[in-house]
Amino acid sequence: MSLDWEQKEGTELLLMGNEAIARGALEAGVRVAAGYPGTPSSEIIETLSRFSETGKLYVEWSTNEKVAMEVAAAASFAGLRSLCVMKQNGVNVASDFLLHLTGSGTRGGMVLVTCDDPGALSSVNEGESRHFARLMEIPLLEPADFQEAKELTRWAFELSERIRNVVMVRSVTRMSHASGNVVLGPLPILTAKARFRCDGAVSDPDCGPVISTPVVAKHRLQQEKLRTATALFEKSPFNRYEGPKKPELLIITSSACTLYSREAVSLLQAGKRVGILKLGTTWPVPPKLLKKRLLTAKKILIVEEVLPFLEDQVKILAAELAHAIGIKQWHGKNDGTLPTAGELNPDLVAAAVGRLLGIEPPGVTPAYRKTLRALTGSVPKREQTFCPGCPHRASFWSIREALQRDHRGGFVCGDIGCYAMASLFPAAGFHTSKTLHSMGSGTGIASGFGKLGSFGMEQPVLAVCGDSTFYHAAIPALINAVHQRADITFIVLDNSGTAMTGFQPHPGIDVNAMGEATPMVDIAALCGAMGAPVVTGDPFDLTGTRETLNRLLEEPGVKVLILKQSCALSPEKKGKKGFLVRVDETLCRGDACGCNRLCTRIFRCPGLLWNRESKKAEIDEVICAGCGFCASICPAGAIRNEEPAT
Repeated sequence: MSLDWEQKEGTELLLMGNEAIARGALEAGVRVAAGYPGTPSSEIIETLSRFSETGKLYVEWSTNEKVAMEVAAAASFAGLRSLCVMKQNGVNVASDFLLHLTGSGTRGGMVLVTCDDPGALSSVNEGESRHFARLMEIPLLEPADFQEAKELTRWAFELSERIRNVVMVRSVTRMSHASGNVVLGPLPILTAKARFRCDGAVSDPDCGPVISTPVVAKHRLQQEKLRTATALFEKSPFNRYEGPKKPELLIITSSACTLYSREAVSLLQAGKRVGILKLGTTWPVPPKLLKKRLLTAKKILIVEEVLPFLEDQVKILAAELAHAIGIKQWHGKNDGTLPTAGELNPDLVAAAVGRLLGIEPPGVTPAYRKTLRALTGSVPKREQTFCPGCPHRASFWSIREALQRDHRGGFVCGDIGCYAMASLFPAAGFHTSKTLHSMGSGTGIASGFGKLGSFGMEQPVLAVCGDSTFYHAAIPALINAVHQRADITFIVLDNSGTAMTGFQPHPGIDVNAMGEATPMVDIAALCGAMGAPVVTGDPFDLTGTRETLNRLLEEPGVKVLILKQSCALSPEKKGKKGFLVRVDETLCRGDACGCNRLCTRIFRCPGLLWNRESKKAEIDEVICAGCGFCASICPAGAIRNEEPAT
């Protein structure tokens, strides 16, 4: 969807949830937006970047989420409205500064949008950001549909300025990446100029320095701000009830689970028996509103993703109100009515509601189920794998061979990114990576392993990270390894962008989020400045990479190898072939080769196929990216890079 400044108030558009959030920020008059790319949040900053050419909005992809929040905070301190965007994992990174920021407070409206990923559809975990709202004592808002994603985001800026603190807006994958109709509101005329007023007394919230001390006094003020937000939540139009006056079952829900709950009630035709209280303000919960609704029903089902965050808050409030509302039957995550892991959907909610009301949910017929099983069996298995021509597959193949030739049981400490597949899937990275945690943790863990030689550890230790991850979180760990004289080989897989989330620029690229030319921060120069020897190579050069690695594995201390090759799907490479790759059938011996079909069973690039009729390997010319690396691995020399593609 392409938005522009000319779209008028009242225009109805089909927008992705992230686009609706971005539009809400624009309608609120946001002036600065910063974030770090991470699915499912990335499109918010990308959408806003298209408005930056007006000169009224500054947008950046920051080095990491903590820095993004600091950039947005600076704008707020200078009186401008600002937005900070990240996925759920990023809130962990930003939490150090967030803890201080909520104590100091803000000036211009500042909104933190965090996009969670129930089901871990594009993440290594389904961690929840909602708990940070309670931990940091800031308001939490959760939109339930696409129109509300826009409206709630816009209101969040007003709330932030009312309480002079950060406001968290939480989306989830099914909200961020689904689409729905949104009616646009007006865009404001922006005239405010940035000015940081800091010459007043420490106690002056408008003109004093912005600091989080004195601690106790600031903490009391922060809690007073939260009480103000709670009072506003009581009459918020984003909290709505639908259903009978005295429902047999009261569903309390929020976010995308509102849509699941409505559909479940419709499927069961239970609209006259079930009431739905949809909360857009989920921390703190509005006590008077909840008391009013809890009085009307004895049986309560709380529908949310993923953990019982809302359920716990409502139960605490109900315990305090027990003398007024009586004893209730509670259902949700804690009693197993709904699962505490993975995404919800209308069928799961319908099954839960059906059990509580004694209604048999509509199901598929036995004949349809039999047909479905038959069709499922005929669908070919699709495993996760690197793309055709991916330099990471080549890198891990070379690493694997180098470690096998070293014979000391060396291993790789990995990181988050496309290359995380090297830990799990033989079709991707050959089970090369043996640790996988947060961004940059592979380098930190390797630094620890690299100091265990005095305890008899003789295994070579390698750390692998991507170029965006290097800037995000690996630099401090690498500095630590150099300073502590850890024995590690540090490998940067530089594919020229934040490839996994859409090729967003990072400090190693010569443009920023707004398309402006910017200076590159060179990885090799940074590593060299730390005192580590640096070698740069091409991952598609199997022999050179392998020999370099085997030499580095023998050397003590920290050694850096940068394997630089653009992602096969990058704009500069997409649709272009490096070589025209062919299989010489006269040389391919198939099963008789003795290589155990190394190319199609072990290397397993999707561009390589096994022809069951001819019993030989062949190239899928449609998807082959023409990197030519497979020619290096064929022991019979049957795969040929015939000529450079034009």
